[in-house]
Amino acid sequence: MKDTIKHTYLAADFGGGSGRIIVGFLLNGRLELEEIYRFSNRQVKLGNHIYWDFPALFEDMKTGLKLAAQKGYAVKGIGIDTWGVDFGLIDKHGNLLGNPVCYRDARTEGMPAEVFKCMDEHRHYAETGIQVMPINTLFQLYSMKQNQDAQLEVARQLLFMPDLFSYFLTGVANNEYCIASTSELLDAQSRNWSVDTIRALGLPEHLFGKIILPGTIRGTLKEDIARETGLGAVDVIAVGSHDTASAVAAVPAAESPIAFLSSGTWSLLGVEVDEPILTEEARKAQFTNEGGVDGKIRFLQNITGLWILQRLMSEWKACGEEQNYDIIIPQAAEAQIATIIPVDDATFMNPENMENALIHYCRHHALQVPKNKAETVRCVLQSLAFKYRQAVEQLNRCLPAPIRQLNIIGGGSQNKLLNQLTADELGIPVYAGPVEATAMGNILTQAMAKGEIADLRELREIVTRSVTPQVYYPKK
Repeated sequence: MKDTIKHTYLAADFGGGSGRIIVGFLLNGRLELEEIYRFSNRQVKLGNHIYWDFPALFEDMKTGLKLAAQKGYAVKGIGIDTWGVDFGLIDKHGNLLGNPVCYRDARTEGMPAEVFKCMDEHRHYAETGIQVMPINTLFQLYSMKQNQDAQLEVARQLLFMPDLFSYFLTGVANNEYCIASTSELLDAQSRNWSVDTIRALGLPEHLFGKIILPGTIRGTLKEDIARETGLGAVDVIAVGSHDTASAVAAVPAAESPIAFLSSGTWSLLGVEVDEPILTEEARKAQFTNEGGVDGKIRFLQNITGLWILQRLMSEWKACGEEQNYDIIIPQAAEAQIATIIPVDDATFMNPENMENALIHYCRHHALQVPKNKAETVRCVLQSLAFKYRQAVEQLNRCLPAPIRQLNIIGGGSQNKLLNQLTADELGIPVYAGPVEATAMGNILTQAMAKGEIADLRELREIVTRSVTPQVYYPKK
């Protein structure tokens, strides 16, 4: 590994609420990061559907790339990661056929039941290893087929969100393995498209392109982009382009298996393993086998994460009652309320008003109703911790031995109350951090692709030297 500032990498990290461009480079065996541009991302309701504003996001990304050039960074690579399952469709001329539809759109309601009329659910899991969620790409596509969507009829290729950004940067279309694995359309063992699934659903086979692995050079910036940004001919490198895959790569731990909770809008709780776990017990417990960096599998549950709290905070702000996390979280720590809500209930998926939905749920189910904002926040966070305990109990039943510690990474690792409640519920130590796990995993995977880092073990050693997790021990 060479310690040189000359080898600088850019991470374009897109989350459900915001995106950012982060610069990273290795210096004295440590990873140094600088956020150079942050921008908002929002779901846009148009007609009967909810979309992502892809052109605006692409323009924002280019602005970040321009800023990196203006700051004088000699950029050696660009890696892109986003949320899972969503996609755009490209026609035969290379044009985007429409803005990508958001996974919270209602078009997939009832689709799993329709799909499993034409295929066996047990056999399907044994092949794909993916937790059945209506938001998954499979159900989005089947909904389009059922509704005779014109886009599907003329599309030449399907590109997941990171693939789409990469395509318009380089002109090269390919599908990165980690993001593709969120679709419920991959064979978990062969790590390629499940042709049986695609044919059973009657989806056009030509939509599904070449699968490439993290650490592969996707392409080089197109001449016009290179000129516009001022970066020149920079490689766009495939990373763990599902943001959780990049985040898990940056867990600063060496135990086996590494147990993680990627905590953000979604909570993804699981372990990193070498091969998929495709048992009936795993299916019943709703575990999913998603692709990881360096050939690993992320065996995990998708759990509604801080989404409920994020929505509450935005609603309070819109009403002129803005809350500061640094104030409301300590208040919630002191609040006394026993109510536990099922965070994954459809009630909380995307209600018009989250606070009203929570209050109505409590009243309808004879639960104590939160009397103020502190109790509301406490209710949400202890409900999450309770859900994590259930998930870990199910996880342990699928493993040879129970997990001994949990590594919380991502933005949610800053929530001290949630971390402590989680340690208390699980009865094991919780290691919180790094906050910037996704960007770190993204950048260090690029460095691995360029030969600066040998393997995933060395990658994690660099993370361990670069951050100091905060440890939470169970109090009960």
